[in-house]
Amino acid sequence: MTSQTPKVAALLDLDGTLVDTNYHHAIAWFRAFRDHGIVLPVWRFHRHIGMGGDQLVAAVAGEEVERRSGDVLRRGHGRHFHRLIDEVELMPDARRLIETLHGRGTAVILASSANETDLRHFRSMLDVDDLLTGATSSTDVEKSKPEPDLIRAAMDKAPHAGGSVMVGDSTWDCQAAHRAGIESVGLLTGGFSEQELRDAGAAAVFASIAELLDHIEQTPLR
Repeated sequence: MTSQTPKVAALLDLDGTLVDTNYHHAIAWFRAFRDHGIVLPVWRFHRHIGMGGDQLVAAVAGEEVERRSGDVLRRGHGRHFHRLIDEVELMPDARRLIETLHGRGTAVILASSANETDLRHFRSMLDVDDLLTGATSSTDVEKSKPEPDLIRAAMDKAPHAGGSVMVGDSTWDCQAAHRAGIESVGLLTGGFSEQELRDAGAAAVFASIAELLDHIEQTPLR
């Protein structure tokens, strides 16, 4: 990071934004539920990817399933996801986004509720730790997105920034940013539509990181 006080902190979501994991997570959740005799269509899981595991079970299957099996389903998701993790690739231009933001004097924070093991794996893939101001993980929050806890924890990593902007791919990212009182930029890389992201609070929506970078002066990241 530059020595100058950053005017903006960019809070970057990880899953579906910087790393192409949303559909791997959906399959992992589907398999975890099926292991316990609960078969739901995969699209139901996809519609909730970006929401933390602490909230997802009840959201897709109800409070009774959460009370009865929430923890075991989350552990099952972790096991199935780790079997797929070597198939995960970076999103195109993920590194370039971080390099560009850092070069503009922006504080860059990975705003993720991933567990520490997954976070380390994806940080290793990105290989830009020297450009980051900080990162969050599941250990930093009590409640994940769409609650604002994660956004606030990420903002705390750059306390001297003049403002913060969330960059994410899901409605949950945008809703969490709105609840935390900051603007968000949406990407279509997670499978949510432009209208859905705008309805959730996104100030701007782009098809890809490359398109975002081409129009960065027209976003709150300017």
